[in-house]
Amino acid sequence: MNSPASKNLRPLRSAGTRRAKADRQLPHWLREGAVAVDGGGRRGVVQFIGEWEDPATRRINPCAIFLRPEGGGVEWIVADHVTLTQG
Repeated sequence: MNSPASKNLRPLRSAGTRRAKADRQLPHWLREGAVAVDGGGRRGVVQFIGEWEDPATRRINPCAIFLRPEGGGVEWIVADHVTLTQG
């Protein structure tokens, strides 16, 4: 791996490293158990914050937000936390 082209390659980051970096960019209020409102006005409780692969684009989001309606129901995923507001 000492070819000129290999100088432009960066080592792959682990999922844990990607998540830790993305987690630092989350607002302080956005944690598991917090109530959030998505861009469509749906209100839910944060169940999990973690890695999710978009089936359409195959892109991996290291810090997707998994929400469930208050009182139970079907969970949904918000890929970009900037669309969420504190509920």
